[in-house]
Parts: sequence; C-alpha cells; structure tokens
Amino acid sequence: MKAIYLDYNATSPVAPEVYQEMIPYLTTEYGNPSNSYALGYHAKEAVTNARKKVATLIGAQPNEVLFTSCGSESNNMVIKGVAYTYKGKGKHIISTKIEHPSVLEPLHFLERNGYEVSYVGVDFLGRVDPEDIRNLLRPDTILVSVMHSNNEVGTLQPIKEIGAVCKEKHILFHCDASQSTGKVPLDVKELNVDFLTIAGHKLYAPKGIGALYTRQGIIIEPLIHGASQESSHRAGTENVPYIVALGKAAELAQEQLKTFHLKDIKDYFFTKLHDSFGEAIHVNGDYENSLPNTLNISFIGKVGSEVLARVPQINASTGSACHSGSKTISPVLAAMGIHPEVALGAIRFSVGRYTTKANIDEAVMYLESYIISK
Repeated sequence: MKAIYLDYNATSPVAPEVYQEMIPYLTTEYGNPSNSYALGYHAKEAVTNARKKVATLIGAQPNEVLFTSCGSESNNMVIKGVAYTYKGKGKHIISTKIEHPSVLEPLHFLERNGYEVSYVGVDFLGRVDPEDIRNLLRPDTILVSVMHSNNEVGTLQPIKEIGAVCKEKHILFHCDASQSTGKVPLDVKELNVDFLTIAGHKLYAPKGIGALYTRQGIIIEPLIHGASQESSHRAGTENVPYIVALGKAAELAQEQLKTFHLKDIKDYFFTKLHDSFGEAIHVNGDYENSLPNTLNISFIGKVGSEVLARVPQINASTGSACHSGSKTISPVLAAMGIHPEVALGAIRFSVGRYTTKANIDEAVMYLESYIISK
C-alpha cells in the first residue's frame, strides 16, 4: 500500500507541468546560454523567461533574481558574502535561535573566524519580537537574518516590521523564505528585505535549484568565483532544465495562491485529529498566523519518532527533516519553551497541492489504530 505523504515541508514532488516544461532542455534544447548560435540563444531565452516568472512571484525585478543550486547555497551566499564585503564596517550579525541549519551553520563558521552573532529568542508561539532585534542593533552590525516562516511549526514572522527596523538603521536584512515561497503571498518591497532565499524543491520544482533575490544596487562578494554567469554574481554554466523548472513552478505557485486548498486541508486535518484525540494533543506554534499547510502536533505521552515508526503508512517528520529520527527534542520547540515531555511527542505534518481529504481520513485512522490502542 502506498504511504500517505504528509511531509511537503521536507520536499515536494515535481509537478507534472514542471516536468513537461523541463523535457526539451534535457533533450533537444541542450545549448549553453553563453553561446551565440541558435541552441545557445534558445537556452538563454529560457533562462530569461524563468527569471521573469520567479521575479513576478515575489514582486521583484528580473535583474534582482539570480539562480543558485538550492536554498542552502543562497543562504550561504548572503551570509558569507555580506560578512566578507562589509567586514570593514563591522563583524556583528543578528539572527534567531530557530533558523534552519543552512543559516545557523554559516553563522557558526563566521563565529569561529572572528565574527560575533547575537541570537534572538522567540515566544511560546515561535514568534520573534521586532523590538528584540532593535535592541541588539549596534554600529558594527552588518546583517540581520530572520526566516519568513519556521520550517517545523510554520509560524510566520513579522518580517515587514523587522525589515522596517533594519531599513531605519541602514542594516542589510536577509530573509530565508524557503518554506513560504508559493504557500503565502510574498512581496520583497513590502517586506523591506534586501535578500530573500527560495528553494525550488519546496514548491514542486526538482531538488538542486534555488534562487536568491538581491535588492538592486547591492553587490556582495560571490560565493563561487569563475566566469561571468548570473551577471558575475555566481559563476558556473547555468542549469537550464532546472532553471526552466523553477520558472514554471513559480508560475504555477502564482495560481495556487488564489486558492484556499492548503488551508482547507490543514483545518480539516486538525478538526479530525481533535475529534479523535481531544486534549491528548497539543498544537505547537501559532495555528492561525502560520503557513497554511503546516501542522505541528504533539501527542501527549508519546514519542513522535516512535509513533511514526509504528505507523509506516504515514510519511511525516518529527521536526525538520535535518533532525528526523532523533529522540532528543527539537531545538525549535526548546527555543519556544515547550515542555520537554510535550515536545518529545511532536510530529510535523505538512500537506500539499495533492493532499486530499480522503488522505487525511486514512491518516487519522492509522494514527487512531496505534495511539488509541496503546
């Protein structure tokens, strides 16, 4: 029996429309965009069109979008690039305790190399207070990095307000929107961000493609040096099929944002869980002010990883995929102040474009068969 996939925050399947869009650039249209003959021109045109589609999704100009291999590369590019470029101004960076490892690990790297990083805490719902950011700003602060939404509990951060604080103090502001892109509307101008990270495999494009928005006029040292691809911001021959895929995925996401499918499925799922388990479950994070597809539920008195091991019919996660399988509590839930016994029972369910109510009914039945019988 095919498992019920409820881990869209870990990765999404490649949408059929995205796959079809890629095929010509994997077969007949295999040119290098840097070449001046027809095959090269067709590839360059495809990259240009994809860039426009990604830019439209986030309210940017096409020349503000550059393509990378993944969200992790985009995050590393910003953090290390700003650190190197602005080291003459200072070596202080501000972030949060609940960031993805692709933000935290570059920051730890910088700390080992003479930089100082201040990590802001969050409240019980996983939310950052913009005033906590303001209070940590210093004359030598060169960057603030705060994720748009948490990948484990889904809580949306007050990015616009944090961005306004940074703008007022002339501090560069980076936002990792890997989980949010395509799930909630994003407008980089409204959010007051200077950099914004996109990960293709979170919005039905293949793994191995990402993007980085960089506000026009900002130049940082490249992470990868070489030839002049991506306007000299990132060297390396463009991955045309995957760039085309991300462009199509962005186009599809623009349409998806007009529907309420994700929120409807999430609400239906929570109602079914509450009807079955009542007070034996606890919602982690801000249910309303969160991603429309993310539901982090603690089963009181249980261990999340053990529940999933005993219910193989469900594909879900005990937290971030990067921590999956661990019996220690999630660092995100610890930072939120969730009681360890409650946090230990946490499972992150994340629904997607292809999740149906029938899938949810079946998943809840499997959970009931294990949890209620124990």
